[in-house]
Amino acid sequence: MRFNDGFWLLKGGVKPAFGLQVVQATPDNDGYNLHVSTKPIRHRGDTLAGPVLSIRVHSPTEGVIGVKINHFKHSDPTPNIALFPDDPPVPSVSLSKGEKEWSVTTGQLTAQITENPYTISFKSPTRTLTSAGYKHQAIYDVPYKWTLRSASNNSCLMTDFSSNPTPGTPPEFVRYVHSELNLSPGELIYGLGEQFGAFVKNGQSVSVWNQDGGTSSEQAYKCVPFYITNRNYGVFINHPGEVEVEVGSEKVSRVGVSVAGESLEYFIIYGEKPLDILERYTRITGRPALLPTWTFGLWLSTSFLTSYDEKTVSGFLQGMQDRNCPVRVFHLDCFWMKQYEWCSFTFDPDHFPDPKAYLAEIKRKYGVKICVWINPYVSQLSPIFQEAVEGGYLIKRKDGSPWQWDLWQPGLGVVDITNPKAKKWYADKLDALVDLGVDTFKTDFGERIPHANVVFHDGSDPIRMHNTYSVLYNELVFELLERRLGKGEAVVFARSATAGGQRFPVHWGGDCESTFEAMAETLRGGLSLTLSGFAFTSHDIGGFEGHPPPQIYHRWVAYGLFSSHSRLHGSMSYRVPWQYGEEAAEYMARFLNAKHRLMPYLYQLALQGNAVGHPMQRAMFLEFPEDRTTHYLDRQYMLGHSLLVAPVFVPSDEESEYYIPAGRWTSFFHPERTIVGPQWVKEIVPLDEIPVWVRPGTVLCLGPEGIGRPDYNFAENLEVYVFELSEGQVVNAEVPTGTDKDIAGIVTAECKRGEVIVKVTGDLNLTSVKLALGGRVHDGIKEV
Repeated sequence: MRFNDGFWLLKGGVKPAFGLQVVQATPDNDGYNLHVSTKPIRHRGDTLAGPVLSIRVHSPTEGVIGVKINHFKHSDPTPNIALFPDDPPVPSVSLSKGEKEWSVTTGQLTAQITENPYTISFKSPTRTLTSAGYKHQAIYDVPYKWTLRSASNNSCLMTDFSSNPTPGTPPEFVRYVHSELNLSPGELIYGLGEQFGAFVKNGQSVSVWNQDGGTSSEQAYKCVPFYITNRNYGVFINHPGEVEVEVGSEKVSRVGVSVAGESLEYFIIYGEKPLDILERYTRITGRPALLPTWTFGLWLSTSFLTSYDEKTVSGFLQGMQDRNCPVRVFHLDCFWMKQYEWCSFTFDPDHFPDPKAYLAEIKRKYGVKICVWINPYVSQLSPIFQEAVEGGYLIKRKDGSPWQWDLWQPGLGVVDITNPKAKKWYADKLDALVDLGVDTFKTDFGERIPHANVVFHDGSDPIRMHNTYSVLYNELVFELLERRLGKGEAVVFARSATAGGQRFPVHWGGDCESTFEAMAETLRGGLSLTLSGFAFTSHDIGGFEGHPPPQIYHRWVAYGLFSSHSRLHGSMSYRVPWQYGEEAAEYMARFLNAKHRLMPYLYQLALQGNAVGHPMQRAMFLEFPEDRTTHYLDRQYMLGHSLLVAPVFVPSDEESEYYIPAGRWTSFFHPERTIVGPQWVKEIVPLDEIPVWVRPGTVLCLGPEGIGRPDYNFAENLEVYVFELSEGQVVNAEVPTGTDKDIAGIVTAECKRGEVIVKVTGDLNLTSVKLALGGRVHDGIKEV
């Protein structure tokens, strides 16, 4: 929300009350409770009127300091973001008081509070990270007309007024709580969920408010009230509703955060390295679940508006198998159910007369898992709609009738996820599908959740529930799969999320066009998402809207198979490779084989994501914070610590460009080729290639050639490659079992007096050890 007219003036009618002076500070176990006046206090008479802000500065866990600003105090509304759902906090705090200042210290982070003027500075051992200076915290009363620019209020003005009536008499003013933090010269802001615009958020106005807007707009499916900086800290705004963030946009040297209501809380999260910040953030909001190994294989979809039946599905699977592109998960999109009936949770009998027998047959014949499309909406033409109405399972208007509209499906209602009976009813429908042989669900939608003039079963504030719904929806489905299939076997393919949603993976990037531009949008969105606490990300290979030309399809397949999860999916056209020429299948087979072979490495990254919240696909600056060039890079990424991936966004006759950080890097596909960074590389990349470079000082364990699936025994038939070890360097590579969180063994490489010795501990079977040094690959020495 923008309150100012320029820097000095306020917009007409805006009434501010700035926090100016600490009039009382009371310590407790982990911080200080402050009373902050909004006018100068010169004598007792100045204390006779408010407002006075109640501000709590405290540390909930090591390396994190929270600031909570309250105006009117009352019972907290619901829902709230669940804090520390997986790992407990790590208490570590000390308090100190000076003559007119107070300090809260936790680990290497200190908040220094001054009395008059009231300010808070957040400091590391070496510098001030950021600060809330004079007049940086306030409440604003804003004329209602100004608030119509915000996402939540604008969403009240739907065109279908019969479905979503607007309030009768709007309020004169809307109350906002606002806080600003300084932006230092050269400081860059990233994250805020899956944002498809410019990767560096400086200069942007971002509304943390989930919307179904595609990948080519300022709207996003997965909005997260967390951002990370290149200055050793992140900021988590602990608010589940709409959060409006002005990133150097209203005031160019500040990040302003506003929420409607009476309370705002944020946490400053310090980290010596960017990955440390993500580790602490995911401790607060939750770690990504550990996924089964089969999810890392190729997912193939029927596509959306295409025609399909049992014959089509079998033909796709047989064609993929014949072309050495084995599918591990087959997805049936919306039309597995009858049109107009979404969701009925019933296979269309005209196309699938005996779904249980058919699913069992293709699972046996092609070795696939089965995914079906669902959403939390129920069309009034669905045979189960009346059941939902009579049971009270849908979100209601204030008059008690079901909330409905005609967007997406005729007269659809939305399942009230806060109603325990509705949750059981919905889960029972999914239970029946698991009985038929379904292994996982594509949990589509969950963004357009009504918030005006509606009532939730548990009394939740509809504005706060709008984003939260996405987490509760995916949690319901994820936990159903855990209950039915066992812990460690659950996965969803989700589109909507917010803070905490990372606990229920996987998430894909939504509806994109079939263009190079949309491919780049998808990558930016994915990198922003993995900078927001999400370990995994996926997208529609080839693009969703339109039919990609073969060159775009080839480039996207390579990028997609070097993503954490890989799905072929489109709208009105199929994505099987022979639709784009038989050479497309040859290229796909090569990249799919590479991903299968990389599984010992990739699954270890998944274990890290589950343990400490580190993402698999990482923006370059996460791994190279000291290299300032990496801070702006959004068309390449690190796949874990060791692999640099540079997708190609141009046809085969144009130059691609990417950046190599310092050191001698080795081509993954052509180890005889090395390059010494830092340098920019310009090259024409053939259609059957993607630049993948191995970081110097890497031990990479690969599975066998032609293994044909992602789920196998990672400890057997390993090929070990050691890349560019320097004298005295010792590098370890843990090899997971692939069945749980256990490690099967460790491969250690050490360079002594110019000789590299590889040692193996644990139950590992190595077929070969290769040393890649200076463009030469030769056998290494192994000790057991």
